[in-house]
Amino acid sequence: MIDREDGKSATDGSGSGPRGIILSAAIVLGLLIGVGGYTFQYAEGLSYFSKDPAACANCHIMQSQYDSWQKSSHHGVATCVDCHLPHEFIPKYIAKAENGYHHSRGFTFQDFHEPIMIKKKNRGILQENCMACHEDMVHNLVSGATSDADAVSCLHCHQSAGHGETAGLGGPDLGEFLERMKP
Repeated sequence: MIDREDGKSATDGSGSGPRGIILSAAIVLGLLIGVGGYTFQYAEGLSYFSKDPAACANCHIMQSQYDSWQKSSHHGVATCVDCHLPHEFIPKYIAKAENGYHHSRGFTFQDFHEPIMIKKKNRGILQENCMACHEDMVHNLVSGATSDADAVSCLHCHQSAGHGETAGLGGPDLGEFLERMKP
């Protein structure tokens, strides 16, 4: 439709129509990619794909857990990933993605529980990993420890195994901790 005296359509160059929509979408997409890329780089995003425990301390809230792990009985034999994530490839990266989302959301909006506490799903992963590493020693003692809902958790007796004593970690006392750990 030509409705101007110079013979051009009224929509030419005005930003509306298909070209305007494409330009607007490109600008929005560019902004999202730019902000997302900057955030990923600023947050040292690639480090979270490694097994390096220092990556867990990128967020300052985890510094005391990282420091206590360095002094713990597991320091020489297990990293954060060994205890806190599934060992199978796909479940590991699903758990990393879920935890990364929750951690980044909590850190961004400052709405995380202080002191930090393990979620029920992650407590189950931790229990399975304890049993996998220590199966030879405990298989007769704790049958059903990964399947029975009322089974005793490894953390019931071994709360300090991965991170040392809770003193100085800003954590609850043992009684409060065990009460919160109940399913």
